[in-house]
Amino acid sequence: MMRFLSKAMTDIRSNRFLNIITIMTIALSILLVSVFILFFENASRVLSAWNHGGRAMVYLSGSFTPAMLPNVKEQLMSMGGIEKMVFIPKTQALERLKKEMGSKIQFLSTLQENPLPDAIEIAMTARSSFEQIQKAADRIEALDIVDTVEYGQGWLGRFLKLFNLFKMIGYAMSGLFLMIALFITANTVRLAFYARQTEVEIMRLVGATDGFIKTPFYVEGLLQGFIGGILGMIILLAGYLTLSSGISKNLDAYVYLDIHFLSWQAVAIILFSSTFLGWFGCFISLKQILK
Repeated sequence: MMRFLSKAMTDIRSNRFLNIITIMTIALSILLVSVFILFFENASRVLSAWNHGGRAMVYLSGSFTPAMLPNVKEQLMSMGGIEKMVFIPKTQALERLKKEMGSKIQFLSTLQENPLPDAIEIAMTARSSFEQIQKAADRIEALDIVDTVEYGQGWLGRFLKLFNLFKMIGYAMSGLFLMIALFITANTVRLAFYARQTEVEIMRLVGATDGFIKTPFYVEGLLQGFIGGILGMIILLAGYLTLSSGISKNLDAYVYLDIHFLSWQAVAIILFSSTFLGWFGCFISLKQILK
């Protein structure tokens, strides 16, 4: 086996340009598919966070007084779908704002009165769809004592649209890039075979079997696929580390969300698939050549 591996490495070095093109194509294909999988893993986590109860802020109107709080809570609980409520008076909200802004609070000292409304933070129970979340928020907002309800409707609506759009584009682009990678891998093996055609004919004359002749090419295809997969994963990891922190901060206001990289199982499946892609491209090419 080591002899076949050594022979494959020698062939890769002797056809360096073609092999680099093949490895980069496989890497880009794997990167695209991995981005697709990474998005759906974390998108599923976002939706799961809502299934376990999203948060919403119910901002009360200016006519609200603390004496009305029990009645407001009773009205909210009677609507169903609420697990927990926490009243946040406007004085506490202002203190929280000052703490979050740190040193940038000079303009707050010029305020004659507190401009923030009283609010109730609610933990919502599971909803099967965004439409159900909207309907629940609309029922709460219809109460006379409620001014507005904020549940991240802006980002959540855009997120679901992006989710559906990315699903369609992802399937199409992933299939296209994998076919391109397979085509380039097959043609690289074909060119490598023709470059060694004289050597192959001599091996046949001395009694070498087809299996013995094809094994170095299969090893070469496996190496191309594996190296391409590793390279694609490294690029994906670099992009993930760059972007994940900012995304988590933007979404954490409305859902408890922790953006994760691909699971070890997903990484293993992707690397196996990229390695198989290299082997399968070689298999197709050799099957046509050695008919």
